[in-house]
Amino acid sequence: MEALKIRSTTILGVRVGRKIALGGDGQVTMGDMQMKSKAVKVRSFCDGKVLAGFAGAVADAMALFEKFEGKLTEVNGNLQKAVVEMAKEWRTDKILKDLDALLAIMDHKSAYLLSGSGDVIEPDDLVISIGSGSGYAVASARSYLDAG
Repeated sequence: MEALKIRSTTILGVRVGRKIALGGDGQVTMGDMQMKSKAVKVRSFCDGKVLAGFAGAVADAMALFEKFEGKLTEVNGNLQKAVVEMAKEWRTDKILKDLDALLAIMDHKSAYLLSGSGDVIEPDDLVISIGSGSGYAVASARSYLDAG
């Protein structure tokens, strides 16, 4: 019997001026069945100045959040340095490189998408999204922002 894949997440972050918002759909599915609709997939760091959300395996994401928080503390809240250091370690560490998750991380100045293959992507605009519904979420957010 084939294992049922747990999937279906959308995380969306938007920055307007110096204000940021990052949220998720809270949905967890197994196969085609929705198992949970209020999962917490977003955390705040540095007294709410940095927000991070995940798409992927929950246990893996929690381990990555813990590691990221350590990196953020090491560099005194410098998000860019923390993200780069996190990506380097995630890519090369024997245990971390097998973790299955994507992270969307932002503060009032920048936003980053982080993956286990070492990708650190900074979006061109004020919107960041990860997960299976990210294409729709980004299009909707950009349309809303463009409309003023």
